[in-house]
Amino acid sequence: MAREIFETKRKALKINLDPAIYGTFAEIGAGQEVARNFFEAGAASGTIAKTMSAYDMTFSDAIYGAEESGRYVSRTRLTKMLTHEFNLLTERLHMEKYDNKRFFAFADTVTTLNFTKTNEPHGWLGIRFQHEVDGPVNEIIIHVRLLDSDNRLQSTVLGVLGVNLVFAAYYYAQNPQTMIESLADNLSIGSVEIDMVKVSGPVFENVNERLLNLYLISKGFSNAAIFKPNGKPAQIKDYLYKKNIIVLRTKYRQKSLPNFDLFNLAVEQFKKNTGAKQEDIIVLIEVLMGNVLDEDQELTIDDLRYFAERAEELCATGNNVMVSNFRRNNQLAEFVKNFKPKHVGIATNVSNLKNIFNSDNYNKDNYSNELLSYISGMFSKNVKLYAYPYLNKKENLIVTTKNLKVSDEAKPLYDFLIQNQYIIDIENYDEKFVKTV
Repeated sequence: MAREIFETKRKALKINLDPAIYGTFAEIGAGQEVARNFFEAGAASGTIAKTMSAYDMTFSDAIYGAEESGRYVSRTRLTKMLTHEFNLLTERLHMEKYDNKRFFAFADTVTTLNFTKTNEPHGWLGIRFQHEVDGPVNEIIIHVRLLDSDNRLQSTVLGVLGVNLVFAAYYYAQNPQTMIESLADNLSIGSVEIDMVKVSGPVFENVNERLLNLYLISKGFSNAAIFKPNGKPAQIKDYLYKKNIIVLRTKYRQKSLPNFDLFNLAVEQFKKNTGAKQEDIIVLIEVLMGNVLDEDQELTIDDLRYFAERAEELCATGNNVMVSNFRRNNQLAEFVKNFKPKHVGIATNVSNLKNIFNSDNYNKDNYSNELLSYISGMFSKNVKLYAYPYLNKKENLIVTTKNLKVSDEAKPLYDFLIQNQYIIDIENYDEKFVKTV
């Protein structure tokens, strides 16, 4: 049976009318948008102990402590806010009238679109809450990108998101899929991207955090999720911002581990070509979810478990893992460019170039336009393809970019990319590592 989606005001009122739910709202950067929804719903005195904003950095630092990084829209700032506000609740509200309360502290630190529209609107939202009276604390933290082109619309979206998060914590925490789905209730498609969720506490004891983040992709809330070698999710912008990035793309349901022998050569060549230092390089193994989503069917929990297990398996090799819905290299390149990388390398098999530069795979009338669109999205001064060879078993021939057969109409552009080293052959490989495609 389909879940009933409550309007934002009804959600806020339901929370307000629950005599056991009581807490504080602390919001930095985009107004008291979340608290406002609870006040306007009515009966807020039954829910809100305090609301506050500390816009001035000096005031904010006096309350929550200074940020070493100097960044106030950050997960560390959000965590400090949640810790401070929840501790105040439990320290101050211990009289008999609070004996049956399940306390919470909601916080957000967000930057919306500035007057000149030159910034990237995003933010962190979180709630620390008790699922039971006098019980241990649980926590949900999300990172969002606000996509509307108007500051006021972004503030409205933030208010709805906050209500959804508080409601999800108290009514959907024991059903993780519903909890994730509900975060987008009453929001327009394309108004927000939720690219990371972290949970902790006893109520989430049996929840696989990787599955939650993969569910964001399957529901269209996000394009990708990154997991560190320890298996924990990373916030993509923070992790990739101004780094040197090299990515190895792998197929869905690929049973074996990637060809690390050739990929390691690609990494070494990437270092050599860019002068990047090891400590400034993010190496990513990408697992493609996109071809499954192409089938226009709802991903099952078994599908998501496969991706979670595959991510865990690849993390165990000591690598960062990205699960994404990017069907083509240019979509990946355009995504990574958002994080202002120094250099980007995408390691791929030469056989993939055969598909791109072969007009037989496209509608003849549209091939030129599609190829130019791919090239313009794919390449820039800091994005290169590192192509590793494959064995054409029929001809007993190792195929590289030098002897790859491409369509006549694509050859001039292909030659240009090779000559100007936008596409680079992996060198010094051992033929025993070259596999049949």
